[in-house]
Amino acid sequence: MMKPLLILIAGPYRSGTNGDAALIARNLARLEEASGPIFRLGHVPMIGEWAALPILRTLDAAEVETGDVMYETAHRLLQHCDAVLRLPGASTGADQDVAIAHERGLPVYRSLEEIPAAATP
Repeated sequence: MMKPLLILIAGPYRSGTNGDAALIARNLARLEEASGPIFRLGHVPMIGEWAALPILRTLDAAEVETGDVMYETAHRLLQHCDAVLRLPGASTGADQDVAIAHERGLPVYRSLEEIPAAATP
């Protein structure tokens, strides 16, 4: 058994939505569906949008581009994460997360079944 990991869940958020709020919400819900199983395995799930969306709400629109905040937040989060779960679907941001994880030598899981259970107290 291993220590609990902080696992970034990466997958489509805005990709393929043409900005449609309902489709974006569906993508976020799909990302969030992986959080419970990761938690049950003894780890801490993280989704970049959980951190980036409040930041976007507090910044002036002229101050920064939406995509830049999303990508930069994920980039900063990956300095603290121990692994990435890459969900299926086209996503430039998720692909960048995987590339950063590989650069840092972090494991990249492609399914929940690949994630080992953590030791729990």
